[in-house]
Amino acid sequence: MRDRTVLPWLVHALTASGAFLAYLALVAIIAGDLRAAFLWLTATTVIDAIDGMLARLARVKERAPLLDGARLDDIVDYLTFVFVPAFAIQHVGLLPAGPIEWLVVAAILLSSAFGFSRQDAKTADHFFTGFPSYWNIVAVYLVALRWPGTVNAVILLVCAAGVFVPIGYIYPSRTVTLRRLTVVSGIAWGVMLVAIIWQLPAPPRWLVLTSLLYPVYYFALSFVLELRRRRENRR
Repeated sequence: MRDRTVLPWLVHALTASGAFLAYLALVAIIAGDLRAAFLWLTATTVIDAIDGMLARLARVKERAPLLDGARLDDIVDYLTFVFVPAFAIQHVGLLPAGPIEWLVVAAILLSSAFGFSRQDAKTADHFFTGFPSYWNIVAVYLVALRWPGTVNAVILLVCAAGVFVPIGYIYPSRTVTLRRLTVVSGIAWGVMLVAIIWQLPAPPRWLVLTSLLYPVYYFALSFVLELRRRRENRR
């Protein structure tokens, strides 16, 4: 009986630990250690990928009803997927200096604040509504690719605008269509991403470009399934 009571709180503690890892990433960014910063953020992504499954197995809603795990998850996700990456993007000089720099940072922070607050941010059929604030991943690629600041600003503003466009993006571990392929290829992509982070600030170009195949697959599958959902809704 005690295990049934303790396990849900351990799952909540695992989720909450992401906030401390976000702090460690922030400290690493200020110290100029981007490799460590992105590795800490990668650890938070792994936690985010497994804590939902663990929460369902531990039946946290039933056994620890006083704590809202979904709200806790959103708080931690905002720190790790949005706030810390936005700070990194500005701190390491990926944007043009001046008003555009502040506009882009504000766009990232505010668009995602609205995105996280949507009632339909995660749909019943396991899609994210609007660009799902993967700023931590975007930041890694911008650091690795070393494009001009103006190009980076345009990419980031397009992504920020995408938060408000009601397109469904797949939830890799839960969207049913091609889930096995999505998960397996996602794991392979994750390994490549860690390799890229480990070799910052100058990872092999071929590795960075090859790793982009998975984001292309992710967006393509999301758009195809979104068109299918819309056709079904018209019937």
